[in-house]
Amino acid sequence: MEDKGEKAMERARGAGRRFLMLQGPHGPFFDRLARGLRGTGAEVWRAGFNRGDAAFWSDPASYIAVTDPPEAWPATLAGLLDRLAITDLAVYGDTRPCHAAAIAAARARGLAVHVFEEGYLRPAWITCERDGANGNSPLMRLSLGDMAAGMPEGAPLPGPLSDRWGNLRAHIGYGALYHGLVLLPSRRYCSFRPHRGLPVGREFALHLRRLAALPLLAPRRMLTTRKIRRGGFRYYVVLLQLAHDANFLHHGPFATMTGFLEQVIAAFAEGAPRGHHLVFKAHPLEDARIPLGPEIARIAGAAGLADRVHLVDGGRLARLLAGATGAVTVNSTAGPYAIWRGLPLCALGAAVYGKPGLVSDRPLAAFFAAPDPPDRAAFELFRRYLLATSQIPGDYYTREGREHAIGPTVERLLSAPVPALAQSSTPSSTPASTPQAGQAAAADPSAAAPPGEAERQHLRAIAGQGRSPVWSFGREFFSVAAKAGVKRRGR
Repeated sequence: MEDKGEKAMERARGAGRRFLMLQGPHGPFFDRLARGLRGTGAEVWRAGFNRGDAAFWSDPASYIAVTDPPEAWPATLAGLLDRLAITDLAVYGDTRPCHAAAIAAARARGLAVHVFEEGYLRPAWITCERDGANGNSPLMRLSLGDMAAGMPEGAPLPGPLSDRWGNLRAHIGYGALYHGLVLLPSRRYCSFRPHRGLPVGREFALHLRRLAALPLLAPRRMLTTRKIRRGGFRYYVVLLQLAHDANFLHHGPFATMTGFLEQVIAAFAEGAPRGHHLVFKAHPLEDARIPLGPEIARIAGAAGLADRVHLVDGGRLARLLAGATGAVTVNSTAGPYAIWRGLPLCALGAAVYGKPGLVSDRPLAAFFAAPDPPDRAAFELFRRYLLATSQIPGDYYTREGREHAIGPTVERLLSAPVPALAQSSTPSSTPASTPQAGQAAAADPSAAAPPGEAERQHLRAIAGQGRSPVWSFGREFFSVAAKAGVKRRGR
């Protein structure tokens, strides 16, 4: 009887909560999350803007097709929020126009806003925050002292960080499938406009090309990395981001990747000792929509540094950072890994880890001349706070990763914000049925885990799937593709 009572209480925990989900990560993560929320008594709807959104949603009754032109979206959204009596808004990324407008409308109504992003501590984590992420995160307004004072009870002690990025095949494959579905002719979604400037057909082709090229890039990358590590010179690593990355564009000082490359190489020429080298490390998802290699070679040649500047196309960070003198980035999520290794880091944009004691405050040329190392104890405090307040073990793109993430994510969404975050974020009302923060900490498995156990559990899952990545992802990929072809919701 007690077990039945507990199950009934679990099914009623989300009663009164009414979620509206907009665009999520490529793949079925938002769909699986909706199932988890409905299991607590919450109601969930999905507003979709194209065939890709529709294909990854399994419940037609709760799917709302947005077919109006983008200019009509604010009015359409207002009608949805009011008609459905929405209490919670969930989005992946907070800068694309449809999401930015929705967040503003939700805040004006005092709704809870949940913003998902890639993990700040990749690969074993996803990010789920209230009100904003990256440069809009409430973490931006907290000092390390605030974090120490507001550390939630039972916050897990961090274990070792991994330099693995995650399952690239699944990530790229879902991106290719999503853009392929959007590319198909659709009368229903004829008003859809992508939030990036690149045509959808080009996005689709770039995803397919990168997926096919992954095995071919490895030998060249290994040779380049070996040459650098055995070169007998000191070097700095530049942690590149995608040129179209919202974090790079919206929370950094550069309008283009070329502007960033020019500033870094110029500062290196000015400040770095003779004999030091500069290594640009491409993002694992780099798809060559801008010609990185030729552009870096051109700028380095003009600065007289052609023989001291290198490009490594993806690969694992550990091999490069193990021998590095320091690192530079705009605001890459690889930054925390460099800090964890004790490397001096210069971050040129707004980053959640951009705190005194973690990153250098010196101008870039001065940093290259004399890099200042981070405070390891301060970073461990910062990382522990992140794990307790914004990071959830798992990933978006693999079945194993979603199984790790869904339960804790449901807990996070139904729980009140951590007090320190609530004080620093835009005020918003929380529905009365929301449990207290202390209750959430007790229910979240990661909150009581021994040091590093959450990381180890998920990394073991990644390692397990890695033995057959094509088969593991392929089953999901073709299942979704088949459903999209049979149902043809987007016609």
